[in-house]
Formats: sequence, structure tokens, C-alpha cells
Amino acid sequence: MKSLLEYTGFIIWFRRLKASVLLGGQVVIHLLQGKIHRRNTLEQLAIVGPESLLIALLTAVFVGMVFTIQVAREFITFGLVQAIGGVLALALTRELAPVLTAVIVTGRVCSAFAAEIGTMRVTEQIDAMQMLDTDPIDYLVIPRLLACSIMLPMLTLFSLVAGVMGGMVVAGVLYGIPMVAFIDSVQGFLDVWDIGNCMIKAAVFGGIIAIVGSSWGLTTTGGARGVGQSTTAAVVTALLSVFVSNFLMSWIMFQGAGSAALRNL
Repeated sequence: MKSLLEYTGFIIWFRRLKASVLLGGQVVIHLLQGKIHRRNTLEQLAIVGPESLLIALLTAVFVGMVFTIQVAREFITFGLVQAIGGVLALALTRELAPVLTAVIVTGRVCSAFAAEIGTMRVTEQIDAMQMLDTDPIDYLVIPRLLACSIMLPMLTLFSLVAGVMGGMVVAGVLYGIPMVAFIDSVQGFLDVWDIGNCMIKAAVFGGIIAIVGSSWGLTTTGGARGVGQSTTAAVVTALLSVFVSNFLMSWIMFQGAGSAALRNL
């Protein structure tokens, strides 16, 4: 009986995942037609960006500090002090900053999207909206997609700077590494292409978070209990989608031998 329930739950989850993919296609078509609700988009920009900034910065600072502690003691042993700042910057730019920022926004925003839209679905507000000839995709989904795709790269960039600064403080206070040497290492290792890849990843993650949260909300059934289940499932699905897409993009972006270390060591 338990196996049957698990199998049924997986089928339902897969159908909702397929619905989210279809919703993504519809959103692209609507965007190409220029159907953007400006007031809702501005409201969502404020919700996604400024309200997530503090927690994103705090997370990045402590991640940068911890990473520096773990790396510096080993690199100093091998006489690679000049690589500490650069390795931290590469790790933050290529993986840690976009992924951790996406995780934070998923917890804050994706759950809110699923809960808000799910509540509208079970209380028949979306049905009323459609009767009034208002498309939920234009009114609800596209503003959230634009907000996440615009604000997540900006949050990621702020997180990157905060993480590097946190690492620089730890490197100076605990290991006596001069600030100038740390910054020179960061500049030597980082490339414009790394920053561009970071922004691309963040924008894609933002789109995934918005689509999954909105889709799970639109497919909610079962009253208040269904809203809770949709919220939990949306967060889990968005996180899984972010990790899978991160692997695929990293595989595409960073093939071949690296050159950052060769330029500086």
C-alpha cells in the first residue's frame, strides 16, 4: 500500500513538473508578445530584491570567511599565499555565490509564490480573474519571472563582493595576509568571462524559481492542506532544478583545462 502511494505521489509530481515546463513555454510566448504588467512587476522586484538582500549578504560573508579558513591554512603550508584570494574569488563567482543566493531566494520567494498563488487557486480567485478576461500568466507569472531573473543576478553580485570582503578580513586578521596581496590575487585569477557566467547562472536560477513556484501554485488543489503541500513541494522541486541546471551549465561553461592558475602561479 505504501509503495502504491509513493508511486502515485511520484506520478502527480511528474505531471506538475511537466505542467511547469509547459508554463515556461507559455511565458516565453507571452513575453515575445510584450505582455508585461508593469505595476505588478515593480512590486515583485521590491519583494525579491531588497527584502532578500540582508540575508544574502550575511550568508555570503560567513561563507567567504569559512572558505578562507579552510583554504588558507593548507595553501600557506605549500607556499601558495598568492593564490588564496584568487581561489576564493573563483569559487564564489563560479559556484558558491549564484547557488547559495538561489537557495536563499528559493526559501524566501519560491515558497511565497506557491503559497500566494495556491491560495488564490483554491479560493477561486484565479477562476474569477479568467472570467474577467485577465490572463493569470500575464498578471501573476510574468511579473514574478522578470523580478527573479533581474534581481537574482544583482543579489549574486552583491553576495560575491560580500564573500570576498569576508574572506579578506579573515585572511588579514588570522593569517596576516596583506589586503593589497589579497586583492591582487583576486584580480589575477578572476576573468570577465567568469563574472558573465555567474550572471547567466543567476538569471537562469531566477527563472526556474519563479516558474516552479508559480506553476505549483496554479496547480494547487485540496484547500489549505493542498496549499501547504504545494509550498513544500515547490521549494524542493526548485532546489533540485537549480542543482541540476547548475551542473549542466557548469559542464557547458567550464570544459577543458583551466587557465587561471597558469596565469598567476
